Amino acid sequence: MQGMKEPMTMSNAMKQRLKGSAKAAMASSLCLVQGGRSGLKRLAWGALGGCAIALTSLSSVALADPFRPSNPHNVGDRAEAAFEAMFGEGDYVVAQEILSTAEEDEPLTHALRSVLAYLGEDWGILGRSATRTRETAEAIESSDPLRANLYMAMGHFFEGAYIAQQDGLVSATPTLLQKLQQVFSHLNQAGQIDPNDPELNLLQGYMDLMLAVNLPFSDPADAIARLQANGAPSYLVNRGIALGYRDLDQYNDALIAVDQALVETPENPDLLYLKAQILVLSGREQESLPLFQEALADRDQLVKQVGNRLAWEECRTRNRINNVPDAQSRTECRALAQ
Repeated sequence: MQGMKEPMTMSNAMKQRLKGSAKAAMASSLCLVQGGRSGLKRLAWGALGGCAIALTSLSSVALADPFRPSNPHNVGDRAEAAFEAMFGEGDYVVAQEILSTAEEDEPLTHALRSVLAYLGEDWGILGRSATRTRETAEAIESSDPLRANLYMAMGHFFEGAYIAQQDGLVSATPTLLQKLQQVFSHLNQAGQIDPNDPELNLLQGYMDLMLAVNLPFSDPADAIARLQANGAPSYLVNRGIALGYRDLDQYNDALIAVDQALVETPENPDLLYLKAQILVLSGREQESLPLFQEALADRDQLVKQVGNRLAWEECRTRNRINNVPDAQSRTECRALAQ
């Protein structure tokens, strides 16, 4: 397809973020070498002089927390880079490559693998990654109880998705209700530690959105309010808000939110695809085509199933505009969405 990028191509912004991580790691190593055997102790007490200044200037990268601009928690560098590739760049191929060598003791690593498996409909990997998300979260409970409870909730959430896929929704309902109770219990415990935590509010907001789409007693408006109040990073917050307003049929508000997300990540194919969808739903099909086509130029960096749906929707929209008969359109578009 003309205009498609090489699968492992990264934007300059992504390269700079990864370069920053490498510089931070190198600065840490140099400081510890200069400090000798007592380096770790002196670093812990902030007594390394010039090295401490260098590390402070790189702290936002070195501590690798994509959620908290201040008071960061310890999040794995590779997991953070995969998070940025997946959600900032919309490059799932690069994210998967990074995750292949990401920290195995970091719950975010396994949560991101669960996301990839869910989108790619790889149910075996989803089941294993969901369990590993929960287990690695349990292992950090003494050192970081907030993130531990958050990712225990995520683990139970993805385990429920796996069970529903394997057993069918009707048969799995009793188990799913138990899983949901565990999800909400851990989220409540995390909320008691810090109800304003950005990572908690972001992930709980997205889980609320998924539940609102699939369960009749959930309301997307609640998820939108949670994201607006305390979620971070902002490009993902605005993406979630756009999804919520889309599902509430409030298309003008959805477009405002997705445009705000695109200001920060203008080349993200997920966001271009989402804006195209919203335009179609609001009756502005002609305006959606350039966005569909721009997103399709990066189809090779999306999960295959997502890229196939993107190609199908672009083709069907284009054919409606051109008054192509429905049967002919379906045949043509089915061939493109493979």
